[in-house]
Amino acid sequence: MISWFRARRYLFTVKTALKALSWWFWLLIGALLLVLVCNIIVIDVARPYTYFSIDSLPPRNAALVLGTSKGLLGGGDNLYFKYRMEATARLFKTGKVRYLILSGNNDSEYYNEPQDMQKALLKLGVPADAMILDFSGKRTFDSILRAKFLFKETSLTIISQNFHTARALYIAHEEGLDAIAFAAQDVPENYSYYTLVREYLARPKAILDVHFLNPRPDLTRNSELRKKTAETE
Repeated sequence: MISWFRARRYLFTVKTALKALSWWFWLLIGALLLVLVCNIIVIDVARPYTYFSIDSLPPRNAALVLGTSKGLLGGGDNLYFKYRMEATARLFKTGKVRYLILSGNNDSEYYNEPQDMQKALLKLGVPADAMILDFSGKRTFDSILRAKFLFKETSLTIISQNFHTARALYIAHEEGLDAIAFAAQDVPENYSYYTLVREYLARPKAILDVHFLNPRPDLTRNSELRKKTAETE
């Protein structure tokens, strides 16, 4: 039979555990609400500047094409990349933009988003002299600021999928750019849950960067930023 002392000790332990659990529970609820509010703010800011129809899209001098991997880790084409390149080619051919800034990551000689975009767009009929490759667009934040400070573009069209352009537009407008976005064809909802979850978390980070952290990307103009003549295969 359990003694009264041991019973009281057991109840104290249970109450302590429940109290700790309650504290973590409300902390989690608060964090989720914060993420939700940040997402609502970003989407609300971007909504008036997002276009889904080429016919209604106002013309701009430049388009900022945000990079992504051309292939999936398990093999096969990345539909985000494919649809983004097709949208970019259509905008250029219809005269909605005059030249393209292809901004993405270039971790090594084996992974080069701007060069992959260039090759894909060449196959879609976009001329090489209409493209500028930005190899230092490691983050969306970096791509936006480099377009502003290096390429001196204060009015541009951002090209990516709708879930991504919302964050890009928020950053652009907070940084004083007259930016609009064209949403490329989206992929099926179950195509990549990881990408969607990552974007939900990236939007609070964008607000944090713009208003509090204010990180400065590498804005050095170097040989990587000159106009490229595409290599023919």
